[in-house]
Amino acid sequence: MLNRLDLRGFTGDLGKRLPRPDVAGEGPVQAVREILATVREHGDKAVLEYTERFDGVRLQPDTMRVAHAELQAAVDSSPPELVGALVEAKASIEAFHLTQRRPDHTYERGGIVVESRAIPVDSAGVYVPGGRGAYPSTVLMTAVPARVAGVGRVTLCVPPDRSTGSVARPVLAAAAIAGVDEVFAVGGAQAIAAMAFGTATVAPVDVIVGPGNTYVALAKREVSGRVGIPSAFAGPSEVVVVADETTPVRYAAIDVMVQAEHGPSGLAWLVTWVPEVADRVDEAISELVARSPRRADIEATFAEGGHVVLVDSPARAIEVSNEIAPEHLELLNADPQALVPLITNAGAVFCGVLSPASLGDYVAGPSHVLPTFGSARFGSALTIDDFVKQVHFVTVDRAGFSRVAQQVITMAETEGFPAHAESVRLRCSDLAEQEHP
Repeated sequence: MLNRLDLRGFTGDLGKRLPRPDVAGEGPVQAVREILATVREHGDKAVLEYTERFDGVRLQPDTMRVAHAELQAAVDSSPPELVGALVEAKASIEAFHLTQRRPDHTYERGGIVVESRAIPVDSAGVYVPGGRGAYPSTVLMTAVPARVAGVGRVTLCVPPDRSTGSVARPVLAAAAIAGVDEVFAVGGAQAIAAMAFGTATVAPVDVIVGPGNTYVALAKREVSGRVGIPSAFAGPSEVVVVADETTPVRYAAIDVMVQAEHGPSGLAWLVTWVPEVADRVDEAISELVARSPRRADIEATFAEGGHVVLVDSPARAIEVSNEIAPEHLELLNADPQALVPLITNAGAVFCGVLSPASLGDYVAGPSHVLPTFGSARFGSALTIDDFVKQVHFVTVDRAGFSRVAQQVITMAETEGFPAHAESVRLRCSDLAEQEHP
């Protein structure tokens, strides 16, 4: 079922041996750029045309926006157990992100005082995928951190259901629970364009967050010069599962499958230093996939991105994982804490057999919007920092100014900026006159 890669005894460059999917060729990039340019020029008209072309749903400007009353109606008409789960998940996400708030702080040195304040952006756009299913959890994982950060307006874009033409009820219920201000039945790159540039119906936002397919991820990259986009690439799902002879085979098998359920372009890796484990887990995966309702999606992921890797040791397993820099890393081996210090690149790490990534997807607390496609080398999970700006307020007294004035003049002249130097000289002259009128 999984593609096998034997790295035992290999001492070369892991990057050259580990297969990586091509996130996009020139075709998708050019298509995204065309969509962005068209929406920027034609606004709602282009958004509606793309929605009909890609989602098979014909909307009007007044139906593109979901009426606010529909959000609470979705809560009222949803199964109580779902509403309860959403409320509990929201509470967990909110509680975790509240711990990320940092108080304003003041720095003082020799007459120079700098106050640092975290100021939230005015508005944020959150994107939630659709098409293959409804993802109310992603609404919570994006909108709740924005609210905790203090964002004034939160806009949600989600593709309409092809069969009904409307947004799925669980998504609307989650939007109501999370306190989303506006919901639009728009998906794909056209949704990113609408939130970035604004249309007659969709007001532009300051930051756009949320996962999506390759086209959505590329669209976010393309508009990053206009709006804030977290540095991580939030695209197709990925998991690396590290297992040994103590790992329950069914746990490893199902956890490799979990992220593959999201469909093609993702990665699903099993890494082990025990050959028998590789064999047993692969057999279990074959049995589980055969009876999975999402068999087609899983098999599509496994065809290009499903791998079992044999290595020489636990440390080597983490070297492989660090090279992959996965969205999710599960340590299902006997002593996961022994491997934790070796980890440098991962979006989120789940330690132990009772800590599957599924908990992180819904209720653990941190956002499940994580870096993919190797961007965990430099990117992080979505946090409230993605919705705030650190602004410095600088106040200098007379003694502080006099202490550093000549240093500023010297550096400004060295860099060829005479006006910078003169702005300080003028003040020096005035101060001197005040002291010796």
